[in-house]
Amino acid sequence: MRVLRCADSGLLVELGDTDTVRALHAALVEELPEGVTDLVPAARTLLLRVDPSHADLAEVERSVRSTPFGDGKRHEPELLRVPVRYDGVDLPDVARLTGLSERQVVAEHTGTEWTVSFGGFAPGFGYLTGGSARLAVPRRGESRTRVPPGAVALAGEFSGIYPRESPGGWQLIGRTELEIWNADREPPALLRPGVRVRFVEVV
Repeated sequence: MRVLRCADSGLLVELGDTDTVRALHAALVEELPEGVTDLVPAARTLLLRVDPSHADLAEVERSVRSTPFGDGKRHEPELLRVPVRYDGVDLPDVARLTGLSERQVVAEHTGTEWTVSFGGFAPGFGYLTGGSARLAVPRRGESRTRVPPGAVALAGEFSGIYPRESPGGWQLIGRTELEIWNADREPPALLRPGVRVRFVEVV
């Protein structure tokens, strides 16, 4: 663990991998250090936003370093079931890249529970980890200028769902009608760090 100061109101905790970030994030959510106003996980870092009028950064750092954390399963987080129609334009390419049939790709994607490790790219976009290692595929060689909202995709070790129309270079394997992001809803994002996800095939 490496802890860096971010100006006068933040700490950036560098960790070894996504699983460790998720574990520390889960532990701090349960027992938030005094003065910490927000936690922002990423692939290998965790940013703590601190109110300097209510906390000393050195004290917060000591609290973080002394926080016990294991596998990120201290409590049972929310489970979100996502209905998916697996008709994505890149499904044949994913099958070719993985050596699986298209039906096997679907079975691998729905057969494992995923977890939102962190958000990024666009509001509501969650990076899902924990799926089958057989589905690890590269991004497309050329990004699309328009990916529709609800597109379910793969890239590297991650799966994700595009919350709104945007450019994107992930491999599209399906689509969901679930509204992933709604600024008028509380909370706006369905895919928040720690949320467990099960993809369910619909026809």
